[in-house]
Amino acid sequence: MSPKLDEAPTKNIVLLGMGHTNADIAHRWQEDPIPGCRLTCISKFPTATYSGMLPGTLGQQFRDDEMRIDLASLADRAGADFVLADTSGLDLDAGQIHFHDHPSIPFDLLSIGVGSMPAGWAEYSDSPLMVPIKPMQTFLQRLDARLQTASRSAGGPMRVAIVGGGVASVEIACCLQARAGKSDNNGSLAIEIFTSSEHIADGMTPRSINRIERLLERRGINVQRSRRVVEVGETDLATDDGQRHVADCVIWATGAAAPPVLQQLGLQTDDRGFIATAATLQSLTDPRIFAVGDAGTIVASPSPKAGVYAVRQCPVLWDNLNASIAGQPLYEFDPQSDFLKILNTGDGKALLEFGRWTAHSRWCWWLKTWIDRRFVQKFQRPD
Repeated sequence: MSPKLDEAPTKNIVLLGMGHTNADIAHRWQEDPIPGCRLTCISKFPTATYSGMLPGTLGQQFRDDEMRIDLASLADRAGADFVLADTSGLDLDAGQIHFHDHPSIPFDLLSIGVGSMPAGWAEYSDSPLMVPIKPMQTFLQRLDARLQTASRSAGGPMRVAIVGGGVASVEIACCLQARAGKSDNNGSLAIEIFTSSEHIADGMTPRSINRIERLLERRGINVQRSRRVVEVGETDLATDDGQRHVADCVIWATGAAAPPVLQQLGLQTDDRGFIATAATLQSLTDPRIFAVGDAGTIVASPSPKAGVYAVRQCPVLWDNLNASIAGQPLYEFDPQSDFLKILNTGDGKALLEFGRWTAHSRWCWWLKTWIDRRFVQKFQRPD
């Protein structure tokens, strides 16, 4: 639905990157556009991928289109402009965003939500084995291409190494194994997780970690603990204990690192390269600029780079865009200390953790599916 205003728009609000938080702004704009403003949505990709459903799509529990948001359609329903372009920098004095492949775009307010990349991926990007989990929009296609190439030369089980010990690695391992079990090559996949930590799924409770480790052991998914990957070659990877491990595919799913584009913007960053912000989500360099989701770090109270925080920032960003236009005081984002965690284990079940309570059951999977579908569908169709 196009916004109907009493007067021509005079200010341009720009969303750079269409992650969870910025997508929510476009969704809210459909019914409640900010008076006197026009909205511009910018992305390198035509779709946004909902991270909560990516492992399930890998495991063939969802169709590919079920996890995707068509950004042109989302922008059209909001009466916004949609620009498919690759950002090259900012001109803060002129209030413009520059691109490699598009004319510059002026902004009065700018929200940056370009996400993150897995840490360390670039160092080994020349290896033919490497498949970084991000950008998520292309992960499944890149993984399929690598597995198809590897299957033509694999003499025995195809060996997949997953680098990173977080919950994403667990979900990918379980769902990739589940997909292999549904294919004609049943039993031809050997999966191994490499983590520099002493345990898998750091950040979860000891009880949850114990259940995850036992689950992986039962499924024959080996975990190399306290092993940092220091090299990815043509046919194997090396760990810091001097061992080499043969692999046909290396899925890189480490913790979040700043995407290269953030270094091109000329904004103050934290020590990891993410945009440094105040609690209002405003850049410490320029109050006209907000940084949300993984792209920003609240310097006074940094949070883990997790999608739940991006979702929780949605109403704060919306209120602060309105307040900025109206010249009113802005609100602060107060991140919660804990949140519901649900891991897809690829077998029609999920492992749920809330506080000290842990369960692994089909009803946990049903709850996760309900939450995920409900979230993503609001961006896929008109209200």
